[in-house]
Parts: sequence; C-alpha cells; structure tokens
Amino acid sequence: MDTPNPTPPPATHLPVMLSECLEYLAPTPGETMVDGTLGLGGHSLELLRKVGPEGRVIGLDRDPEALRRAGERIQAACREWSWNACPFLPIRTDFRHVGDALEQEGISTADGFLFDFGVSSMQLDLRERGFSFRVSGPLDMRMDPEEPTSAAHLINELPEAELARILWEYGEERHSRRIARRIAERRVQRPLETTQDLVDAIWGAYPEKERHGRIHPATRTFQALRIAVNDELNALEPALRAATDHLSPGGRVVVLSYHSLEDRIVKRTFEHLAGRCQCPPEIPFCTCDARETVRILTRKPVLPTDAETESNPRARSAKLRAVEKVP
Repeated sequence: MDTPNPTPPPATHLPVMLSECLEYLAPTPGETMVDGTLGLGGHSLELLRKVGPEGRVIGLDRDPEALRRAGERIQAACREWSWNACPFLPIRTDFRHVGDALEQEGISTADGFLFDFGVSSMQLDLRERGFSFRVSGPLDMRMDPEEPTSAAHLINELPEAELARILWEYGEERHSRRIARRIAERRVQRPLETTQDLVDAIWGAYPEKERHGRIHPATRTFQALRIAVNDELNALEPALRAATDHLSPGGRVVVLSYHSLEDRIVKRTFEHLAGRCQCPPEIPFCTCDARETVRILTRKPVLPTDAETESNPRARSAKLRAVEKVP
C-alpha cells in the first residue's frame, strides 16, 4: 500500500452559506419552499422555521437514507416547536425532475427553490458509500444506491483515454493522463475495489513534490468520478429551468455550486432566463430564443466568509447565485 488510510473525518452537518441562502430566498410565513437537494436537511429545517406551520417545505433527494435521516430530524423539530402537524414533504427523486415531482403532488408553483449541488456530509462520512478518499470503503459514489453504474465500474471498465478525459474535464486534474495510466496498470493485476485502492493509484501517479500540498492529490479525481457516476452536470440546466417554470412571481431560486463547470452552467442558464442571448458572436441574429423571465440578483457569485470556511472547510469552494421571477 502506497499511502496510509487517513483518519476518518468527524460526522458533522453544517449547511453551507445558510445565512446567505436565507437572505436571498427571503422566506416568509405561509410560503412554499422547495429544497431540491435535501441532504441531511440543514437548509430545509431553517426554511421550515421561517415559513412556519402555515407554510410548507418540499425536500427532494434521490438518496433514500438522506430522506429518512432528514425526515426524522425535521419531524423531531416540529414536535419540539409544538406544531400540530409538520408541513414537510419528502420526495425521492433526482432534482432534475423537480417540476414533475411538484406536479404529481398537485403543486403548481412555489415561492422559492434552493439547490445545493455539493455532496452531502452524510455521504462523505459513511465509508460504505465510497464518496471520500479520507476513509476506506467500497468504490461506489452513487447518490442513488439503486443506479447500476458505480465508480468501481468506471475505474475498472472504461478505456484509459476515456478515464483520463473524465478526470480532466470534470475534475480539472492536470495529471489526468498519469493517473489514468496508473489505474490501467493496476487493474490488469486485479480490479480496484476500494477507495483506498484508488487513493494508492493516484498517490503513485502524482509527482512526489506535489503530494503534500494544500489539496490532497485524490481530491480532483474523486470529484470527477462522483460527477460522472451521478451524471450531475447534465441535470443542472433542466432543474433550473423547471424551477423557474414553477416559480411564483417575485419568487426566487438560489443555487450553491462547488465546481467551475457547475457555476458556468448556472451562470449561463440564469443569463439566458434573464433574456441575455447566448448565441455565438459569429451568428448574425439570435436563435436561442432568450426571453426575460427572471432578474439576476447576484451580478457576481457570493462567496462564503472566511469565518465559515474556517469552521466548515467543505464550504471553501462554494459559490452562490440567485434570481427572482419577474411579474
């Protein structure tokens, strides 16, 4: 084994940029809020507190364990608040299907939508989910455990060139070819089955002088594989468009992204929804049918404070963007 198995991180759940999310969503009593990425329910819990028992929060997640844990947590909070009923509705689905999920529940519009595109604390902390390079577990990374393709499948089955492309495009890993080559060499001997197997391969591929920098050598590779396994980037634009289609006039959509590719998609989608043409400059007239349906509230992405990144390192790469539905 080339590198030791790191100490597991503490199991904590700190919702990222919570105060900023609440500021831009501006929830008020009686409103309907949708948390498109429920996770352990940190954001949803505070949204529910703001909209009160006369409002409601709908929480979406494709991970059944996240739905169970968040549901128990929020139900307990409602009992603590002495509410007669808990106006929280959990729905198991991919956030790209947020529009269909609402319509199936007979909900035509909502007053606010929140999307936090980061992996949840629970998924990172549970070694059996295989999301973290800091604990050894099965090489999985599926947000929905019932999906057929795991990280182990990609690592052991994809051609070396395709694996390198994923690491470069989704992880912006400059040593993508070296890492893909090392993985290909190792899997000839035996399949890579655990997160530690993958960490060892990455460690061996990395130049020795770069192994002890601020960012662990496995960070970008694990990020890239997670994005590929869960098809995350292709879900962003459909989710944002569905949210704005089901947004009440004056309602808001707030997005937290953690990767430059994610933020780029969010930015371009919001700009198109704000009526800004996205056609290439060489095209003489607009063909993208840009129409103003929202007003952009964040000219530049809002970043977490230094205090938050110190207390919650998982927030360090977060970027917040927000829009408001025009009447």
